[in-house]
Amino acid sequence: MLETMFKGPGAALALLLCVPVLLVLISPEPVQGHEFTVYRMQQYNLQREKYGCRGVFVQGEARTVEEEVLTRRCVIMRLPDFTLERFHDAVRQTAAAMLILVPANISSVPQHVAQPFMASEPEALLSETLIPVYVAHEDSELLSIYEQTKSASLALRSSAVLQVISMVTANGFQMVAGSDVQIKPINDSAIVTLEGMLPGRGEDLPTIVIVAHYDSFGIAPWLSYGADSNGSGVAVLLELARLFHKLYSDRRTQAGHNILFSLTGGGKFNYQGTKRWIEEHLDHSESSLLHDNVAFVLCLDTLGNGEALHLHVSRPPRPGTVQHAFIQQIEQVVSSCFPSVTFGVVHKKINLGDTALGLMPGSMLVEMGTAGTHPLLWGPAIQETPHLPPRSQMDIRKLRRNTAIVAEALARFMYNFTEKGSLMELQVFKGRLEVQESRLSSLVHWLSSQSRAAQLLERDPGLLPTLELQLSRYLRQVQRHTFLTDKR
Repeated sequence: MLETMFKGPGAALALLLCVPVLLVLISPEPVQGHEFTVYRMQQYNLQREKYGCRGVFVQGEARTVEEEVLTRRCVIMRLPDFTLERFHDAVRQTAAAMLILVPANISSVPQHVAQPFMASEPEALLSETLIPVYVAHEDSELLSIYEQTKSASLALRSSAVLQVISMVTANGFQMVAGSDVQIKPINDSAIVTLEGMLPGRGEDLPTIVIVAHYDSFGIAPWLSYGADSNGSGVAVLLELARLFHKLYSDRRTQAGHNILFSLTGGGKFNYQGTKRWIEEHLDHSESSLLHDNVAFVLCLDTLGNGEALHLHVSRPPRPGTVQHAFIQQIEQVVSSCFPSVTFGVVHKKINLGDTALGLMPGSMLVEMGTAGTHPLLWGPAIQETPHLPPRSQMDIRKLRRNTAIVAEALARFMYNFTEKGSLMELQVFKGRLEVQESRLSSLVHWLSSQSRAAQLLERDPGLLPTLELQLSRYLRQVQRHTFLTDKR
C-alpha cells in the first residue's frame, strides 16, 4: 500500500510515502517473510533546487554497514550505525536502498546516540539522493533480521572469497517494496497562518509582533515531532498570549503598545507562511497593524534547552532606538533575575530588501532561541530539524525560565520601567500572573505527540482548529489566513 504524496514548497513537490516492505529470507528452508510499515525520506524542490530522496521502489539483498561492498544492496542501519560518512558511502556505491531502524519509543534513545543522528539528519537532506531511503520502527522480527544480516556481513568482510561470491549471488534476506499505486505529485498545497491581537491603550500605537512557526521537519515527515523545533516556540507564544491577556483585560494596566501574535506555517520551508502573511498585511495597509508603526518583530524558536539564550538580529540596533531599548531590558532581566543564564546578541546579516520584512519601515527582525547558530528568515530551509527529540529531550523548567525572561523583558519595555526608576529585581509575572509550568508541559506534550510536517497538516483535522481556539481564548480579532505555496 502506498500513501498519497503531499505538495511541498516553491515550484515543487514534497513527496511522502508510507510503504509496507516485505523482507524475504532466501534459504534452503521454506521462504519466510516479514511485512512492516516504513516512512519515506523527504522529497521536495525549493527555489529550483532538489532535496531529499528521489528513489521509491526497492528490490535487493539486505546488508549492514559492516560490509564493504554495498552496490545493489539494501543497507540496514540502526540508529547508532547512522553517520553522514556511512550515508554518503552508501549513496556513492549506488546501494539499492537504505533502511534506518529507530526505536518505537524514541524517549528511550540515550542522548549520546540521539545527538549524532540529530546533527547528521539535516545534513543528509541538503542534497538530492537518488536511492530510496526509508525509516521504520524497530520490532522483534526486524531486530532479529538485522542481527542475522549483520553477522552475515561481518562474515563476508572477513573472507575475500565470500565477498566475491556475494557480489554475484544472493544468500540472505531480500528487501522488496512494491505498490500498485502510481506516484503523483500534488501541487498547490495550502499554508495556514493564524493571528490575533491585544490592543493597547491609546491611538496610533506602535505594534510589537510576536511570531512562532508551528510546523516541524525531519528526515521522514510522519516522524517529525519537533518538540523544541518548534513546539517550544509555539508553547511560549501561547503562554505569552495568556499572560498579557490578563494585563490587558484591565484598562488601567494596558500598555501603550498593540501586541500582534502570529502562528505561521511553512516555517521549515523558507518561512513561506510568514512571508505571505506579511505581504497580505502590506497589501491592505489601511487596516493593517504592520504598515508604518512596527516596533520590532520577535520570532520565538528552540527555547526548550540550554543555559544560553541568543537573540539573533538582522542588523545591530543603534542606541536610542526602541529595538536597542528592548535588548537592554532582556539583559537587565537576565542579570538581575536569572544570573545563571548566558545571554548574547548574534548579528546575522541578511538582505532585507529580498524579504517582505524589508518593506516594514523601522522594523527589526529578532529571533530568540537557545540554538547558537540558528539561521534567520530566508536562510537554509533546514535548521535544527531532528525528528527524534520529543518530550524526553525537552527541559520544561528551562522552557518556563525562558518564557519568564521573554515576558519580563517585554513588560519592562512596554511599561517603561527603566525610565520610571523601577527596581531591577522587580518582576511583573508572579503570583496570579506567574508562568505556568504545567500549562507549558501540556502544550509541548500535545504538540510533540503528533507529526507537524507541513505536508501533513492539510489532512490533520485537529491541530490548526485547536491552535485557533487557544488564540481565541485570549486575543481579539483572531483570523486564519490561507495561502498557496509560492510557485517561484
